[in-house]
Amino acid sequence: MEIYADNAATTKMSDAAIAVMTDAMKNYYGNPSSLYLKGQRAKEKLEQARLEIADIINAEPREIIFTSGGSEADNQALLTAALLGGKKGKRHVISTAFEHHAILHTLKKLEKNGFEITLLPVHENGIIRLSELEDAMREDTCLVTVMTANNEIGTIQPVSEIGALCRKKGILFHTDAVQAVGHIPIDVKAQSIDMLSASAHKFHGPKGTGFLYCRRGIALSNLIEGGAQERGKRAGTENLPAIMGMAAALRESAEGMEAHNAHKAAVRDHLIRGLSQIPHSALNGDPSERLSGNVNFSFEGIEGESLLILLDRRGICASSGSACTSGSLDPSHVLLSIGRIHDVAHGSLRLTIGEDITLEQADYIIKNVKEVVEYLRSFSPVWRDLMSGKREFILK
Repeated sequence: MEIYADNAATTKMSDAAIAVMTDAMKNYYGNPSSLYLKGQRAKEKLEQARLEIADIINAEPREIIFTSGGSEADNQALLTAALLGGKKGKRHVISTAFEHHAILHTLKKLEKNGFEITLLPVHENGIIRLSELEDAMREDTCLVTVMTANNEIGTIQPVSEIGALCRKKGILFHTDAVQAVGHIPIDVKAQSIDMLSASAHKFHGPKGTGFLYCRRGIALSNLIEGGAQERGKRAGTENLPAIMGMAAALRESAEGMEAHNAHKAAVRDHLIRGLSQIPHSALNGDPSERLSGNVNFSFEGIEGESLLILLDRRGICASSGSACTSGSLDPSHVLLSIGRIHDVAHGSLRLTIGEDITLEQADYIIKNVKEVVEYLRSFSPVWRDLMSGKREFILK
């Protein structure tokens, strides 16, 4: 049996996206900036995709800027807010300790340039507390950036309440919604979101394309100079096939969202019940306020890398955290932020399931994770120390 359970890293492209992209490459290869008919037909397809994406998140088409993905959109949003804030003498930014590195590394860059950064704790359940956010706000706060859903433990933040608080205080609110768009409902107006980042390959679209929503009235700063594309805010000839594929994938994901989430949540909960039977294990993140396809567990006394390799040999594709940092030997900063100690954080497993997974496949995952964990513990010196009492168990 072969099971792909790493959809938070990337998803399989949908047939609809592939068909649209193939059509675009064959028939709409003109440059959308050209004045002749073939270019203008490409321009029509570009603007149609922009309209479709805007409609799904309740934005205006002119508020959608196409990017190379979520990381670029995150960078552009944060640097825009910093530039606008700096002009007014506001050089304080609030975020959380478990953001994606596209956010955290950009914040480090801002810090080196004289900005003060406050990283809110996310607590054991992986969710911020609104009272702590409000307490952290200052007269010189120019931006709050909080991800909608975490890429490792799947917890969903109270975005509407965060947006309302920021709007009340006159502070820009950006959310990295890379893991959320196409999976949970997003309404940028109702949720008082000023800027939002998304990436197509997280909802069955192509890699290397995404978008930034920027509310009308915010003067977006350029990351890339050189042309008038995207209303002059993102130079470079638009990747029309990928953009059309992204729009098709997002439309399909939005239309099937309710049914897909109901199915994935049932499988997710089945996995959680099964994996919870493994001694000295723990679910990471809130048990209910989490994405329907996310299961993240820590197992004491093992190394996550060994677990992944042995599961792969049994046909199960999974991860221990973000694919962007899979080459790192350091434990997940997300798991450390919710209070897991280094030894426990090293023994983590992230399963992010798609809408095509079955309960039979879930049972196969449970069976094999149990067997592999038991096998790895059988020759682990850490596990021997735990069983002999030389060390105390952390996960009871």
